[in-house]
Amino acid sequence: MRNDNRENNQIRNIELIPGFSPYAEGSCLVKFGNTHVICTASVEEKVPNWLKGQNRGWITAEYAMLPRSNRQRTARELKQPSGRTQEIQRLIGRSLRAVVDLTLLKDFSICIDCDVIQADGGTRTAAITGGFVALYQAIQYMIEQKKIKENPIKEFVAAISCDIHNGEKIIDVNYEEDSHAQVDMNFILTESGKIVEIQGTAEEEPFDEKEFFELMSLAKDGIKQLIEKQKEALGIK
Repeated sequence: MRNDNRENNQIRNIELIPGFSPYAEGSCLVKFGNTHVICTASVEEKVPNWLKGQNRGWITAEYAMLPRSNRQRTARELKQPSGRTQEIQRLIGRSLRAVVDLTLLKDFSICIDCDVIQADGGTRTAAITGGFVALYQAIQYMIEQKKIKENPIKEFVAAISCDIHNGEKIIDVNYEEDSHAQVDMNFILTESGKIVEIQGTAEEEPFDEKEFFELMSLAKDGIKQLIEKQKEALGIK
């Protein structure tokens, strides 16, 4: 039994609260257990300079941890994001762009801001999962406002962590488990099971192909549950 009394294949209590911010075109407060992230989607009628004239839109992301989201105060990154922060926000942006036809967002950008207000492991996977809900709402807003004609979202996407901890394969890992894991992995998968990105690291000893596919199987089950939660939050049957 795990330190929070979950089974190895059991995800944490997941809450997705859409429309959390009254000012953003799309928003979601996402809770993966004690990890809480506010995700907002902002629509801008412009694209980066390097994308001008290409008849495409753009989706980008910014990520930050509030100073007391963690066990010790984290200093604000006022001048430049840390390497970790840059890596996570690029991951969020890549994950969301992977399921969107950017040609249908011509000359529009959507920025997904993900602010961690409480961290207990899995902040990047929570940000991707909640960020998609915020993005979906922003797209619906654009259609309603006749800014775009078609829905550019090709399919749903979500993310989950899976580790090997004390020799056991576990899913949706909290901070204590993650800090003592032998293998640490993050899976970003689409509703149809396609792979957007897999991040995997052996912290002590290398792991084999059989163990990888066991973790992948856990992730697929977890992603299925998360996408059901996303659809429920968005009122989609």
